[in-house]
Amino acid sequence: MSGPADPGSLAALQAQHGPRYRWLLLMAVMVGTIASVMSSTIVNVAIPDMSRHFTLGQDRAQWVTSGFMAAMTASMLTTPWLLSRFGYRAVYAGCMWLLMAGGLLGGLSNDYTWVLIARVAEGLAAGVVQPIAAIIILRAFAPHEQGRASGLFGTGVVLAPALGPSVGGLLVDFFGWRSIFFMVVPFCLASLWLARRYVPTGAPGGVAAGQDNTRLDWLGLLLATLGTVCLLNGLVALNDKGGHQSLPLLGAAAALVLGFLAWQRRLGRNHTVGAVRPLMDLKLFQHRQFAMGCLVSLTYGAALFGSTYLLPVYMQVGHQLAPALVGTILLPAGIVLALTIPAVGHLADHQPAHRLVSGGLLLLAASFALMVTLKENTPLIWMTAWSVLGRIGLGFILPSLNLGAMRGMPHDTISQGSSTVSFVRMLGGAAGVSLCGVALQWRLSAHGVALHDTAHGADRLAAFNEVFLMLAGVCTLAMLAAWKLRPTTPHTPGTT
Repeated sequence: MSGPADPGSLAALQAQHGPRYRWLLLMAVMVGTIASVMSSTIVNVAIPDMSRHFTLGQDRAQWVTSGFMAAMTASMLTTPWLLSRFGYRAVYAGCMWLLMAGGLLGGLSNDYTWVLIARVAEGLAAGVVQPIAAIIILRAFAPHEQGRASGLFGTGVVLAPALGPSVGGLLVDFFGWRSIFFMVVPFCLASLWLARRYVPTGAPGGVAAGQDNTRLDWLGLLLATLGTVCLLNGLVALNDKGGHQSLPLLGAAAALVLGFLAWQRRLGRNHTVGAVRPLMDLKLFQHRQFAMGCLVSLTYGAALFGSTYLLPVYMQVGHQLAPALVGTILLPAGIVLALTIPAVGHLADHQPAHRLVSGGLLLLAASFALMVTLKENTPLIWMTAWSVLGRIGLGFILPSLNLGAMRGMPHDTISQGSSTVSFVRMLGGAAGVSLCGVALQWRLSAHGVALHDTAHGADRLAAFNEVFLMLAGVCTLAMLAAWKLRPTTPHTPGTT
């Protein structure tokens, strides 16, 4: 990446650590990604305690989640430009410093405004970090190793949201909501030490950092950010009576998205427009595998994040189960997911990605559809079984989807392609949570019951079942796109 005299160059690090270097590099990036994923999920358990401390309503309290999601989704598009301009180590370490600063600021704040600023800072850092691992896997590992690397990385990252809420609940009970923000600090410190040892200083493509003189597409970033914020707030506003605020917000979101796409198309056609590189190269969508991979990522993200929100609510409200029992029911599913991912990672090195992704979507759709069979008196073992089935499906999808979308792509498009897939998945996830909430409220109203109405248990369960069937339908549609991930050209290995 940079000159051989630089001890932080790729060549110097490879010479120092030998063949195992690529695994050490993956481990270093994995620790930082775990910190970013943990910061996105663990704060949810602190919202009730935080609401009491700042005397907030539910709508204002939820800003700590929606602000993070919006910042993370938009900042993912900046990763390729940042890596080309400043190099892997500087970008990765900078994000860890920003993430740690956000954790310290949030934990020490006595004003809710500063808590929100801290969450936005954490979201910006998390969004830039998360596509880096996929870029490294596709560049540093040979095709026959990429599935195993994805499986190893996915296992570590999945454990963060699986164990985070349990650990976070204990921290809140014993030390209060501030401890949730401080939890990322040791992970950030460890990742900074690892970055100093293993993350190279150069940029993707084997060039030195700083040789890219293009400027960041600030207009595109502004349009993408405002479009995301309007979309998320417009979907949430659908729950309001009459939905009068939702239509202007969703209309503004559509206009901003169209403006973003038009501007990206103009930049892609005319590379001399102010020497600005587009955040999203629309020419990538001319590759069938990539376009289908993005479509699957969008729908998969909506189903994944939507179900992550829906399942605990379904168990606690629909079946009147205690939170501790819900955690016990979901724990086997988390363990099975952590075991499935590395096994499927090995398969991904030998089996076509479209088969693994389609099979995973089929299992995920089946788990949603089978939830409809659960009645008020059904043994809890079946609820556990269907939850485990869905997590097995996720285990098939996670290591395979990025590889299926990116294999066969030109190597100079890997950075931007990976960030685009991540952006689309997170956008689908953020919208999926809101859509599940809207759909549930709609079906509850259609059945004439309220969410916490204990007098009409069967009607309330029917509303939940209809939302589960909607998620099953979304996964089924995604299978049609997943089958189009079949490779058309052979893949050749690249370099970081």
